Amino acid sequence: MQQLDTIFSTDGALAQAVEGFRVREGQLEMARAVADAIEKNAVLIAEAGTGTGKTFAYLVPALLSGGKVIISTGTKTLQDQLFDRDIRVVREALKVPVTVALLKGRSNYVCHYYLGRAQHEGRFPTRDDARYLPIIANFAKNSATGDKSDVSDVPENAAIWSYVTSTRENCLGSECEHYAKCFVMEARKQALAADVVVVNHHLFFADVVLRDEGVSELLPAANTIIFDEAHQLPETASLFFGQTVSTSQLIELARDTRIEAAASAKDFAALPEAAQALDKAARDLRLAFKEESGRFPYQALARNREFEPALATACAKLDLLVATLETQAGRSEWLEKCWQLAQLLAASVRRWRDHNDPDSVRWLELFNHALHMNATPLSIAEVFQGQINEHARSWIFTSATLSVGSDFNHYRAQMGLTDANAQSWESPFDYSANALLYVPKGMPEPNTPEYTRAVVAAALPVIEASGGRAFMLFTSLRAMREGHQLLHEAFAQRGLEFPLLMQGEGSRTELLERFRRIGNAVLVGSQSFWEGVDVRGDALSLVVIDKLPFAPPDDPLLAARIERINRDGRNAFVEFQLPQAVITLKQGAGRLIRDETDRGVLMICDPRLFTKGYGRRILRSLPSMKGTRDVAEVIAFFERE
Repeated sequence: MQQLDTIFSTDGALAQAVEGFRVREGQLEMARAVADAIEKNAVLIAEAGTGTGKTFAYLVPALLSGGKVIISTGTKTLQDQLFDRDIRVVREALKVPVTVALLKGRSNYVCHYYLGRAQHEGRFPTRDDARYLPIIANFAKNSATGDKSDVSDVPENAAIWSYVTSTRENCLGSECEHYAKCFVMEARKQALAADVVVVNHHLFFADVVLRDEGVSELLPAANTIIFDEAHQLPETASLFFGQTVSTSQLIELARDTRIEAAASAKDFAALPEAAQALDKAARDLRLAFKEESGRFPYQALARNREFEPALATACAKLDLLVATLETQAGRSEWLEKCWQLAQLLAASVRRWRDHNDPDSVRWLELFNHALHMNATPLSIAEVFQGQINEHARSWIFTSATLSVGSDFNHYRAQMGLTDANAQSWESPFDYSANALLYVPKGMPEPNTPEYTRAVVAAALPVIEASGGRAFMLFTSLRAMREGHQLLHEAFAQRGLEFPLLMQGEGSRTELLERFRRIGNAVLVGSQSFWEGVDVRGDALSLVVIDKLPFAPPDDPLLAARIERINRDGRNAFVEFQLPQAVITLKQGAGRLIRDETDRGVLMICDPRLFTKGYGRRILRSLPSMKGTRDVAEVIAFFERE
């Protein structure tokens, strides 16, 4: 502990290595708590407010521990930041000879085999994809990692990536001719040898649950597991401890089968015909729904007369492809792989159709071009507790938002961490001097049709006073689009020339770069901008939140959990819905003050903060800043700036 005091002191190793480093008592206390947990192979829940410096607080004791450390992050962006910047800074400051590796899921690495096949095949959904292919080929030839995030000229969501990357199911492993130079295998080899490995939550749980040779291969040797952005874990883990099968998987199977049939079974026309039939059936299954997106419980499908016939057809075509592939599987390794995958998918669809587990819920999620059929456990507490008890090691869960008014019971219950030590450190930023909470008067009830119009009307004078420089965060995509349209009209009527940006007009990274560069923009967003977004300085001085972020009660997962809790004689609103809303609200509010010199206004439009008994509890969970209901005070705040 004495060593930590020295490292975090005004003239310590970090102060000498990091420009602008400041001693923060909370950071040192958190570092001590992490070091203690590592030493005792204990579980620690560590909540650290914005500006505490939690990354250095866990990295310093982790790098000094001498054991193997896995750090799992909420996003690939944070994963890259840790690997490219933060760990290197701390390693050099401490002068410790630790080796570090970055490990991502397969879909992040170019596959030499599928790249070659795509070049040979030469048929793609769009001209852009054809244009991107030589860029990716040139990158693969010269890259040491094959990580697609290093290809800045090809969008991360471009369709071409599914043609040049592999999946767990269609990878040939050691039988592949390119195995010796495989980017995935090289990344795993480096991860096995490294002292510190940086992964993300999706990869961690996908690999652990599937027992793939990635994270699950690393776990036995790991002394410490650190989850950053740990508030995301309950949702992420639930999806992976359940089951999912999608129309995208069926379409990709059909595509791979057609390509392999052309290469290895040209004389057998029935195979590409069966693949084409599955492709059509899978697309028709998605088209059984007219909605662009959404989540539906299985019971709601009784109202959709097209779904069951479309699912039955897709199952029949999948079974036909399984049978057809079986007759040709011996002709090539790749046809054998397609046959194995087809059998796995057929079994997954059957399990979903026959689902009768009372401890999980069956539901569907719609995306623009895909349908996911899910079976998700109502609780992961028991299964996650099993992971923790499997080996003696330390587990650190950290985020800025894990408690509700310093109470960690909700998070403990979700994750099965009943006996875990939990500590919280408030943000060192002076919210009382630099921030103002504004809740406008006279707002209608949030469930009324005119609510979004009222939000925009209340926000306009505040946006004018702040000179733009605002995030407007909505709790639904529908409200976001309506709000954007209303703002567009109002700006035109009032002659306001603040650039107006909206989620979906580009990648989140692109939009944030434009927002920072412009300096007086208004960015309208939904879920993507509630967390993991860091805009420091004058570009962001106002965050407007339309309503308290209660999850929609008809969400299939939430509805099933509410029913279970209430059936057990407990209060689902108090025990589950309210804590979830508070944690999400704290994330949104956390976008405002990102540095010691930041100033700004947090505007929450929801009248329930004052009309409902639980409003006081929510307010107590926010950073302690001065509050007002008078727009004149808000305008005066910006004038003082």
